[in-house]
Amino acid sequence: MVTRLTDGLRDESLASLPEWRHEPARDAIVRSFAFRDFVEAFGFMTRVALLAEKADHHPEWSNVWNKVDILLTTHDAGGLSIRDIQMAQAIDALVG
Repeated sequence: MVTRLTDGLRDESLASLPEWRHEPARDAIVRSFAFRDFVEAFGFMTRVALLAEKADHHPEWSNVWNKVDILLTTHDAGGLSIRDIQMAQAIDALVG
């Protein structure tokens, strides 16, 4: 079973993910992405979906036209886990 990150590990991990912010109410990390249009945003979501399926770790997200909001947390751990950090890193790698 995946365990929840300690506060220290969470803070250390977030230091390497400057575009993500901690959402304390959910013990999650969140990031917003903006694209040129809906097609570009949807293409990004498709690439993230493939990553998520391969990792068996799926984001909570929303899309409105060119904007995609992503929230990562590990329900089984009751908050942030290393799986969320790894998924955030993989997502960041998609956008460069």
